[in-house]
Amino acid sequence: KAGQAREILLYNRARVFAFVLALGEIDDLKYAAAAGAINYGFPVIADTVIPQILPTGVTQHEHVVSQPFNTIPGKDDLERAEKLVQKAIETRGVKIKLTEVPVPVPYGSAFEGEVVRKKDMRVEFGGKYSRAFEYLRLLPMEEVEDGKIEVIGPDFSEVEEGGAMDLGILIEVAGRKMQTDFEPVLERQVHYFVNGASGVQHIGQRDIAWIRISKAAADKGFTLEHFGKILHARFHGEFGAIVDKVQVKVITDPALHAEWLEKARDAYNERNERMGSLKDDAVDEFYTCTLCQSFAPTHVCIVSPERLGLCGAYNWLDCKASYEINPTGPNQPILLGDTVDPVKGYWTGTNDVAVKNSQGTVHEVAMYSIMENPMTACGCFECIVMLIPEANGVMVVSREDTSMTPAGMTFSTLAGMAGGGLQTPGVMGVGKYYLTSPKFISADGGFKRVVWMSSVLKKTMAEEFQAVAEREGEPDLIDRIADETVCTDVDGLMAWMEEHEHPALFMDPIF
Repeated sequence: KAGQAREILLYNRARVFAFVLALGEIDDLKYAAAAGAINYGFPVIADTVIPQILPTGVTQHEHVVSQPFNTIPGKDDLERAEKLVQKAIETRGVKIKLTEVPVPVPYGSAFEGEVVRKKDMRVEFGGKYSRAFEYLRLLPMEEVEDGKIEVIGPDFSEVEEGGAMDLGILIEVAGRKMQTDFEPVLERQVHYFVNGASGVQHIGQRDIAWIRISKAAADKGFTLEHFGKILHARFHGEFGAIVDKVQVKVITDPALHAEWLEKARDAYNERNERMGSLKDDAVDEFYTCTLCQSFAPTHVCIVSPERLGLCGAYNWLDCKASYEINPTGPNQPILLGDTVDPVKGYWTGTNDVAVKNSQGTVHEVAMYSIMENPMTACGCFECIVMLIPEANGVMVVSREDTSMTPAGMTFSTLAGMAGGGLQTPGVMGVGKYYLTSPKFISADGGFKRVVWMSSVLKKTMAEEFQAVAEREGEPDLIDRIADETVCTDVDGLMAWMEEHEHPALFMDPIF
């Protein structure tokens, strides 16, 4: 109606996702028409040099954007035209949602948790024989080309059947509402998104991802490029509110893989350090994580400021951010309620959540003990902590360690005991940075109980562990912890501990 200009403007801004694409030289008539469009809440994007009006106000974002056609990068006019349209979509704030995932295999939640056996496998990335990583980072709008998917290096067609190769998945996103704090939240979704493809198995995260493609999927035409197509479609579909653009680089080139693996690890470390001095006692809520229930239906992670998720990819701040993004998602707040036992880490709230999310198979969880009602695990843990009764302590074996351990089993065998949502006193899957927490099995004696540890952990986390040793009042403790280079059986471990006077020998019995 006449006189409702403001109401019309607000309606258009919120409901009518139109824009003006002004092509060619702008004369007085075009200027007048464009000004009218702006008054209706529609931005103007021109392919010539005109004065820009960038502050927001009448329109949702910028009012007038000049994008001279001959300055747009592209191999030909068609590519430049596509980028011009993409700029218009970005300026108006149009959200793209792909209804179908463009892959040659069936795709859907029914395939989550599917296991690809070795005899059915075409190729694997990560695991025992290769290295796979996934890294998501936020970039400025102009540095991301939505839908661009690159495979840098050879495809797996060059790998023998049943073989392995290194893989890096670099996801670069941009969005007006996207924040750096959301990076690990979105990155962890790779596990969920990739597992939706029939014939594809994804386990792990960060730089210990493990992916298998079945022969059946490969025969249907599934290639490395399809990882990018899956991620582009799903990120737009699930996180369109904060993500405007997604581009994916799938890296198999050895030199580039090594370069980006190092960059990714630097980013992982920065994220790990974000928690700073935040303590469990300083908050009144923890968070659940049920992202891996497709593999372990009775498992739930309880994430606190001093105990990150066993995958190592989610800490308390990440879960908090995840809940802000998706209030009905896998990370839900846990009101702690009454404190049952502050030493072992029992609260009425955490126990109630454990019962509910484990389908009644777990009745209590001790946040700070390995010997009494330890937290369950799926299969994504970075390390396994296990009791060595003879040593009055525990060993820590890394996923990256393929050697024998004093428990008489390798990591892969131990994983069957630690994972699957089983609650087994004396066995626990953890994120490696939980080892540095003051709450690491604090009810059982803490870090001084560690008597054997994979050398890869001792090397890669040397500074962090030294700080822990000094905090525990044992500055030379790390040198007194055995590893696979000195012993892989109990007799050798006991001899080492006695020779080096490991403090666990003089502590109270662990059980």
